[in-house]
Amino acid sequence: MKQVYVINGPNLNRLGLREPNVYGHETLSDLEAFIKEKGKQTSCEVSCFQSNEEGQLINWIHAAGDVGAGVILNPGAFTHYSYAIRDAIASVSVPVIEVHLSNVHAREAFRHESVTAAVSRGQIVGLGFKGYHLALLALMEEGEI
Repeated sequence: MKQVYVINGPNLNRLGLREPNVYGHETLSDLEAFIKEKGKQTSCEVSCFQSNEEGQLINWIHAAGDVGAGVILNPGAFTHYSYAIRDAIASVSVPVIEVHLSNVHAREAFRHESVTAAVSRGQIVGLGFKGYHLALLALMEEGEI
């Protein structure tokens, strides 16, 4: 069975509470249930992780590379400045797709820059939970996991 790691970064644990006008009222638990169900529908084992700590995200990216799991990554604010996460993505041979719930390009200027996008297979922004589903479908079609 194919494996996918869904890795969510800082403040994603606050979904449903944090800026509902931007992120909606659904929670991280809702997101994880949603993407796990989509995984079942495509015969894919989905493992979900969330941390507010940069090092944890790096460890999970490395672990995905070690087991051959594709990665759906929402690095949160680390998107804009974490060269360590960028280097972790570059260090693994599995595909990584960067996902953001909101359209970061329609928000504050500092959110327009992603240091992780250049080493990711692709980037999906502004489609909410559907972005995670589209990333899962793309990984399944890659044939590398």
